[in-house]
Amino acid sequence: MIKEFKKFIMTGNVIEFAVAVIMAGATALVVSGFVSDIMMPIVGAFTGGIDFANLKIVLSEASGLPGEKGYIPENAIRYGAWVNSIINLFIVGMVMFVVVKAYQKIKPVPPKASPKKGPTSEEILLEIRDLLKNKP
Repeated sequence: MIKEFKKFIMTGNVIEFAVAVIMAGATALVVSGFVSDIMMPIVGAFTGGIDFANLKIVLSEASGLPGEKGYIPENAIRYGAWVNSIINLFIVGMVMFVVVKAYQKIKPVPPKASPKKGPTSEEILLEIRDLLKNKP
């Protein structure tokens, strides 16, 4: 069983998948930073200075002070953070689209195998003729 596991782990697909997962995590961090630090301020400028990350519907206000006994945190629907997530998803989708398109352009295209040609009808008729000639 250990040999099978070692063979499985050492195959190219598993290693490529591990690299892809690590790269996806790093890409997610970069895209998340891009959305929150670059895109959202630009969007906010076009929407009158609104910061989407802070948009929320408060269901119940916080009571007390943080760290005190009996403190109850605010309960809110943070729809602005959700808008940021949607924009983040859109940008990740666009990045992945561009990466796949670039990969398809640089990926070598295997040469198409020409279909095997069988004998022509004339060759078959000649073969039949020769077989009939040699028949006793």
